[in-house]
Amino acid sequence: MSSTALQYTQNGDYLVPNIELNQPQTPLGKYGRMRRMFLKESRPILYNHLLLSGKLYPHLAEIDRTAKDRLDRQMEELLKQNPAPDKAAQQMAWVQHMNALKMQAEEVIRNELIFS
Repeated sequence: MSSTALQYTQNGDYLVPNIELNQPQTPLGKYGRMRRMFLKESRPILYNHLLLSGKLYPHLAEIDRTAKDRLDRQMEELLKQNPAPDKAAQQMAWVQHMNALKMQAEEVIRNELIFS
């Protein structure tokens, strides 16, 4: 059994452990941040376990990557099923159509990846 001796710093009347989280400096995307908030608010035990074991950031980065890939694939499939109007002739209709498809795809992603 290996033991790791923690180093402490005196801060007034308290001894504070010198703990450093080793997280990459690349920021999380939208879906990774959504997953982090869900875990923090709805699954605090899992959140703390992932955080303390150093697995939180890799988990959130993987969720973010997977969600972005799935969004791209679902948008392609939805566009095949529901073609968008001509962008040059009907710009606002095209934007409305694309936003509706994106909202539909994101709803699936939130239910299957973020809030599970």
